[in-house]
Amino acid sequence: MLAAPPHRIAEVIDGELRLYPRPAKPHTMAASALGEELGPPFKRGRGGPGGWILADEPELHLGDDILVPELAGWRRARMPVVVADAPYFDLVPDWICEVISPSSEKVDRTGKLEIYARERVGWAWLVNPLTRTLEVLERADRGWLLRHVWCDAARVRAEPFDAIELDLAVLWADVVIPE
Repeated sequence: MLAAPPHRIAEVIDGELRLYPRPAKPHTMAASALGEELGPPFKRGRGGPGGWILADEPELHLGDDILVPELAGWRRARMPVVVADAPYFDLVPDWICEVISPSSEKVDRTGKLEIYARERVGWAWLVNPLTRTLEVLERADRGWLLRHVWCDAARVRAEPFDAIELDLAVLWADVVIPE
């Protein structure tokens, strides 16, 4: 059992315990807004195809690694329901989203993406609320293939959720970044 202070996020990457501060306000707002946009059409099937289970900050046990992405999704064909047998998920998600912050960017782009690729996560989104960008990566035979990068108020159809148009402006609408 790992012990971490309640005000920190704990992950184990390549056998090393890493502690991170709770996300800053822009980070939290972007993750929340994205979940609000994807939930109705994909989790609930309202205005979209349904067929997904989406979770905020799930603890993922992937091999010996423990990761906590901001969002993760499983196709219902692979995980029709969430069984309450453990406080974590050990089934590899089909999609993850990491919201990039200055304190996490290096690990999110290297160690965590390597683990997600090794475990065969199909899609990874990197959202940066400070630069107002969305990067969509698709797992390929040897790592990740960058499929798209969008910014600011682009209206996008981003895989694997390309059945709907996503207005990126919604992700940063409630945040003002001082100059």
